[in-house]
Amino acid sequence: MGIALVSGFGLGFLVAAEVGPIWLLCVRTSARFGFRPGAAVGAGAATVDTLYAALGIAGATALLRIDALRISLGLAGAVVLALIAARTLWNAFRIRNGGEVVEEVATPTRAYLTAVVATASNPLTIASWAAIFSAASVAGLAAAPLLVGVAAGSATWFALLAGISAAAGRRASPRALRVVDIVAGVGLAGFAGVLGIRALRS
Repeated sequence: MGIALVSGFGLGFLVAAEVGPIWLLCVRTSARFGFRPGAAVGAGAATVDTLYAALGIAGATALLRIDALRISLGLAGAVVLALIAARTLWNAFRIRNGGEVVEEVATPTRAYLTAVVATASNPLTIASWAAIFSAASVAGLAAAPLLVGVAAGSATWFALLAGISAAAGRRASPRALRVVDIVAGVGLAGFAGVLGIRALRS
């Protein structure tokens, strides 16, 4: 059990550390709104990663062989990321008066829900986790502690990323934060385009 837990932690940590749309969303949210909303983004990503890993174990990858379902989910995910990207870029280019109004301040709950939707927008993640767990089962690792480890590892990476980004954001000028918004927005738009193209080509 101990080996499975440690292995799951390492897998969750390393997979979360890959630069992707949630990585960008976490950095941007933490830099602009602080640690708690940024960590909530990571918690949302860890939730979906764990759920998708469990679905992979349960054999849900078979559903992705249905062309209409796979394409629909992929395009829906691309739209979600594109909307987040558009909102981020709009925030970067609009005129600011020294800070956000109360209605615009990100809360941990909103950040968590946004991350859940954005992470779930890539159903092909199920296939990736299914492959990982197939290899783990061959190695004789128990599924339950492996899942717990994945959740803990993913959440730990995003907590570290949120802490670093929040600390940098407190010292950043409004111009630097605008650059963060632009980079995150363009990156998210790029990931949306890639996901949409992959869905159509599949």
